[in-house]
Amino acid sequence: MRVLVIGSGGREHALVWKLAQSPSVSKIFAAPGNGGTLAEGAENVAVAADDLDGLVALAQREQVDLVVPGPELPLTLGITDRMRAAGIACFGPDAYGARLEGSKAFAKDVMERAKVPTANHAVFSDAAAARQYLREAGCGMVVKADGLAAGKGVVVARTVDAAVAAVDDMLEAHAFGAASERVLLEELLEGEEVSLLCFCDGTRAVPLPSAQDHKAALDGDQGPNTGGMGAYSPAPILPDSQLEALADQTVRPVLRVLAEDGHPFVGVLYAGLMMTANGPRVLEYNTRFGDPECQPLLMRLEGDLAAIMLDCVHGRLDAAKIGYTQQTALGVVLVAEGYPGSYPKGMPINGIAEAEALPSVKVFHSGTARRDGQLVSDGGRVLCVTALGEGLAQAQRAAYAAVDKITMPQSRCRSDIGSKGIRRLARQDG
Repeated sequence: MRVLVIGSGGREHALVWKLAQSPSVSKIFAAPGNGGTLAEGAENVAVAADDLDGLVALAQREQVDLVVPGPELPLTLGITDRMRAAGIACFGPDAYGARLEGSKAFAKDVMERAKVPTANHAVFSDAAAARQYLREAGCGMVVKADGLAAGKGVVVARTVDAAVAAVDDMLEAHAFGAASERVLLEELLEGEEVSLLCFCDGTRAVPLPSAQDHKAALDGDQGPNTGGMGAYSPAPILPDSQLEALADQTVRPVLRVLAEDGHPFVGVLYAGLMMTANGPRVLEYNTRFGDPECQPLLMRLEGDLAAIMLDCVHGRLDAAKIGYTQQTALGVVLVAEGYPGSYPKGMPINGIAEAEALPSVKVFHSGTARRDGQLVSDGGRVLCVTALGEGLAQAQRAAYAAVDKITMPQSRCRSDIGSKGIRRLARQDG
């Protein structure tokens, strides 16, 4: 089987790495790929993830059997529709289904129709009306850009003034361009966030183990939101025994609604959940693997990923073919100083071989390139250093021991990935 993976981040490196283990896969292309996909033996092709014409031409020219879009943008632009029209299998929803991620207002409408528990909300395109709504409510809210903003279009505003400032930034200063032409004002829920991802074949959903992402840039969940600073699986707040019930509540009803709309959902549906005192509430949906959740999840996956994806595409998903190691996986993201704001590029990276020489460690490349024989940084999130361990504390120690082997000027990482889960486990044991 010849496979095309679309994208250039850590998620895409992890997908290439896992797909390369499939006995049915003979060749992998990555468009555009990165230094890590190249190291796994994929052929990097200089076609951008949003160049649908170029991607279809590449898949046709290279006689690709399966296309795997990594990021959300090609999905929302309709890459699955285009590949299907060309007779090529594509693991991902059509453009209609991808609107679950591409438009938060659309996702809320689907949630209401599916009776999925979520936060109260209102949608605005007029800044004056949004400000009036906030002042009448008299409390802080979560302000979200309606469209895609690379994981950064969300402001948790704990005061009315902070919420008003965020509305002005999005609707009047156009902080996120077209993505913030509309904003969602959402009830500020209290609790702990967790990620539930499911493989979907249009009618069936099989949950993956839980994962917990760390969005805030700094230790203690402080600082601005990022694309993700680290993740681990499983998350103690969502044990395996609860996965099926939660999928019944938050994923399968959405599949039913989309199928009724004539757009069966194929791919990965990712529910971002807030575990509140009143039960789980869906914060948002993603229509692909998360990054960095993908890295620890694929470290744990036991099974043929290419076969699982084809089963989803052809409507024959079988939970019996999907297994996971009972070990915990944890990934720490190394970023360039300044991220998620402006940051330098081109810093030399050394020590990856030494890190991967440690037991059960894999270093996934998020933003790297190879120039004149030297691996260098080429993005804000640069590496995701991922390790398996017998339990969360051991996985955390192993990942940070591997981080210590890597050198890159003007870089940093959070030092507390996994600590929240370790504290929860200690409370449970106590």
